[in-house]
Amino acid sequence: MATCDVCFRHCAIRDGGKGFCGARTCENGVIRPANYGRITGLALDPIEKKPLSRYDPGSTILSVGSYGCNLRCPFCQNHEISWSAEAFSYANRAETVTPEELADAAVRLKSRGSIGLAFTYNEPLIGWEFVRDTGKLIHEAGLKNVLVTNGTAELPVLEALAPYIDAMNIDLKGFTERYYAKVLGGSLDTVKAFIARAVQFCHVELTTLIVPGENDSEEEMRALTAWVAGLTDADGNVIGPGIPLHVSRFFPRFHMTDRPPTDVKTVCRLADTARERLRHVYTGNC
Repeated sequence: MATCDVCFRHCAIRDGGKGFCGARTCENGVIRPANYGRITGLALDPIEKKPLSRYDPGSTILSVGSYGCNLRCPFCQNHEISWSAEAFSYANRAETVTPEELADAAVRLKSRGSIGLAFTYNEPLIGWEFVRDTGKLIHEAGLKNVLVTNGTAELPVLEALAPYIDAMNIDLKGFTERYYAKVLGGSLDTVKAFIARAVQFCHVELTTLIVPGENDSEEEMRALTAWVAGLTDADGNVIGPGIPLHVSRFFPRFHMTDRPPTDVKTVCRLADTARERLRHVYTGNC
């Protein structure tokens, strides 16, 4: 048995077992990523789809995903490859790709306007070793690495990846511990610490999905944006007002079909609330 130190859960995993994420295992007392190189999704996407609105707009990027996740968002749009029973069944059939093969594919797509590789679809940080190994090759090829993450990894994981990541979109799903813990199975404090460090070494954009009855009040949006506005760079200079925020509309899916889609007027109203403190606020799924 060994303890996994990747995320806030610190799972104690027996030999041959799996952690909560379903993608980290223990072999002879050593934790390793069972999803290393196991690819469930690969597509050439517009950079804006990550979403990144202020990082190389108009470009495309090769997007890759594996399986597993350390949260349990009931509205997960990628549940087929993240944490559903279907996902873990599919994981056994996932194709194995080496970092070298993936980097070669990214290089070939330069002719189609691709700037590099985006790690996305599931939670990439639970297999951070593959991100590190592939990201290093992407940089050696003169390309860029993008990370789309829920931000609930521990800081040593972030520090290990820092030399290789050029841009991130990080979910800031709400701004109450109740919502993170009871609805998502996560940790708001972990996300806040992750974001505060990430903005000090790469381009960061944030996404908040507005779920009716959960995180759709102006008071919560004001608390969230007040915190973001106070973020600083590595030298202590305040940079928070310039961090882009994507305010996105919820649609019922997966295990959360008990409420209607977020009203577009609510999304726009909360986006306007966010603009009281932040300069770059975008609406999504509207």
